[in-house]
Amino acid sequence: MPGIELENIVKTFDGGFAAVADVSLSIEDGEFMVLVGPSGCGKTTLLRMIAGLESTTGGRVSIGTTDVTRVPARDRNVAMVFQNYALYPNMSVRENLGYGLKVRKTPKAEITRRVEEAARMLRLEEMLDRRPAALSGGQRQRVAMGRAIVREPQAFLMDEPLSNLDAKLRVSMRAELERLHASLRVTTVYVTHDQVEAMTLGQRVAVMRDGRIQQVGKPQVLYKEPVNLFVAAFIGSPAMNLVEATVEGDSISFGGYQIPLEPNHWLSASSSDQVILGVRPEHFEDAAFAIGQLPTIDVVVDVLEELGADTHVFFNVDAPPVEVQDVRSVIVGEELQALDSRAVFTARINPSSSARVGSKLTLAVDPRHFHFFDRESGLRLLHEA
Repeated sequence: MPGIELENIVKTFDGGFAAVADVSLSIEDGEFMVLVGPSGCGKTTLLRMIAGLESTTGGRVSIGTTDVTRVPARDRNVAMVFQNYALYPNMSVRENLGYGLKVRKTPKAEITRRVEEAARMLRLEEMLDRRPAALSGGQRQRVAMGRAIVREPQAFLMDEPLSNLDAKLRVSMRAELERLHASLRVTTVYVTHDQVEAMTLGQRVAVMRDGRIQQVGKPQVLYKEPVNLFVAAFIGSPAMNLVEATVEGDSISFGGYQIPLEPNHWLSASSSDQVILGVRPEHFEDAAFAIGQLPTIDVVVDVLEELGADTHVFFNVDAPPVEVQDVRSVIVGEELQALDSRAVFTARINPSSSARVGSKLTLAVDPRHFHFFDRESGLRLLHEA
């Protein structure tokens, strides 16, 4: 089964708005590729151009060795799964699954074989004679996936297929999708605005912003080595803490705190010693539970979220917040930021901590995992050795 090649893809709508601007991306045969980004970043438009539902203003789309840029959608042999299921309410599950094959005049015996095989794969055997109205949201989405599977397409294209489901059902359906992909091994392009979905499903993830791809890589590479502030702020939950900081010899200072840096960790920011410092919430810990000799900072707990497996502590840092366009609410939460003009940090700590709202707390912080970004360009300055 073929992969997908996008070469310098451009989509400009009437009025000159560039929804997709010069995107090039190679999706390998059998790969599960996720396109993720905020609303309006161009990810769905890009998916629709792969499907042939949107024309391209420029560039080339190839599926396998075939240039399909000007090929109509019906002739591209790809199957789409939509956010709204798009099932026929007057048809049974069996009829919904086989309708696309019937339209293509597939022999009845072959339709029956494919429908029954998809039903077994998706555990829909007992629901084949029901109408969509008698199904739950998760069951309807499985029918929508089954309708794509029976096509036996060259590629699956999925446009936020889980966004209409509740949180618990989304988790189980993510596992269902992973199982299906492992079984079918069909090239899949999956669009979502949910970075948790992107991180758990994608073999590789492409982060998009303003019609351009910011970074492509395996989920853990994006998490550990974001190329710029946007990717750093967008990937990770809770999001990375960001603050302006000053490098002073072998230490870094921000918001009244001074923390020693690891030997050989810091190289050079450029001609300036002013940087943006990034710290993931899990690289803080209640000092009472910290392992090893780590530098500490004293904070006042503003908000405490006790989640069972861990606890999130929110505290203010005496420095202005670093705002990244499109992801402000991802970084600190608009509600918390509205309370104070200072940066709001999040720490993920041991649930046995005695931290209390309004009380002081000593946090250990691990400088081995600090991230540094250029203040002007937002680009990452240093990759860890």
